[in-house]
Amino acid sequence: MINVSVVILAAGFGTRMKSNTAKVLHRAGGLTLVEHVARTALAVAPPERVVAVVGHQSEAVASALRPYGVKTALQAVPQGTGQALLCAKDSAPAEGLLVVLYGDVPFLARETVERLIAQQAAGDAAATVLTAVLDDPAAYGRIVRGPEGDVLGIVEFKAASLEQRAIREINSGIYCFRAGLLWQHIGEITTNNPAGEYYLTDMVEILRSHGHRVEGQVMADPRELLGINTRVELAAIDSLFRERKANQLMLDGATLERPETIVADVDVRIGPDSIIESGVRLLGSTVIGANCRIGAGSVLTNCRIGDGVAIAPYTVIDDSSVGDNAKLGPFSRLRMNSVVEANAHIGNFVELKKTTMHSGAKANHLAYLGDSSIGEKTNIGAGTITCNYDGAAKHPTQIGSGVFVGSNSTLVAPVTLEDGSYVAAASIVTETVPAGALAIGRGRQVNKPGWVAKRKKDSAS
Repeated sequence: MINVSVVILAAGFGTRMKSNTAKVLHRAGGLTLVEHVARTALAVAPPERVVAVVGHQSEAVASALRPYGVKTALQAVPQGTGQALLCAKDSAPAEGLLVVLYGDVPFLARETVERLIAQQAAGDAAATVLTAVLDDPAAYGRIVRGPEGDVLGIVEFKAASLEQRAIREINSGIYCFRAGLLWQHIGEITTNNPAGEYYLTDMVEILRSHGHRVEGQVMADPRELLGINTRVELAAIDSLFRERKANQLMLDGATLERPETIVADVDVRIGPDSIIESGVRLLGSTVIGANCRIGAGSVLTNCRIGDGVAIAPYTVIDDSSVGDNAKLGPFSRLRMNSVVEANAHIGNFVELKKTTMHSGAKANHLAYLGDSSIGEKTNIGAGTITCNYDGAAKHPTQIGSGVFVGSNSTLVAPVTLEDGSYVAAASIVTETVPAGALAIGRGRQVNKPGWVAKRKKDSAS
């Protein structure tokens, strides 16, 4: 929609959050609140036509929005929504249609905004306001309509008569204006109200006073209007995001066992016929292939999981990738750009850090492998560790293909185990092991007959 602009009002303090963090920077569904709104805005307008009005913690809010390429405008002193929108005047286009969104109303769907824009574009009204009909309108501002359905005004609850309070249609605060008329008349908003602020709601009567019509559009799902003012409301909106995402994943072909227990961020994708067990957390931009099984209690953050992967319960994977038909867990950990290639096995209590397990390699029990490359079809015995840190710097371990590393081995980096080599159990390896060689790095066993009896006699005396 190249003729559409969006202004996001995101300058508020969020006092009731009782937080040192700006309200719009709190997270729900895996993103900050303002990021959700920015994505909705970018669904209907290009980034150069999106302006976020920032105020409280302006640098932090602008930083969160920077990856989206939108512009920002500063509201140095909060004086109401009308004045906040006026702060965007020099940054927002003067022509076309202009949509006003709020940085703390993150659940609004792009389809709802598109319908609002479509109605405004199809008619001759100066503005269209998004409304909702509630069973309990509470303290929301009421929409007053004329005989032909036009919006005559928006009455705040405190100023409403008993008859007006009986109206169930409420103001969302979300508008689509004809930009030219908005900027022409926005300066006519006054502070003639108990709060002494510039209210954007006054634009309805201002535009009508100049002979222009204002329309209303009732939205289908009022939950999309939920704003965030407290931690309780933040938790509620997070649950809505999780429910929406879980439903979409199941509609796309994944099986979610007990979906109410599964946390999936908005950018997560899962291939068909994959099974996600209860209590799983899928965070960031995690992508899971087809025909996988992710075990209960596992946590995957910014991961790429291939097809046919089996991840047993309570496995933690961060910023790493797993190839097709690999097997991991239970209680495995991958972190810091580790790579597990196809058909590799990572077993219980094995940790990888910046390590690549090549195709068919195995580390099935109790190992720490850091800054390492493990060749194809190599077997790492239980209790093996790579000593990658010398107190000042990290060093690599290079293990070739078809290597057998015996249990409880200690590989002191930098060190290389060439193709087909063996390491005897309980060895400390500090030098290169040539291809096809057996490395034994341990002290010779000495047995002392009668030592136990002598010790007990000495202890008794």
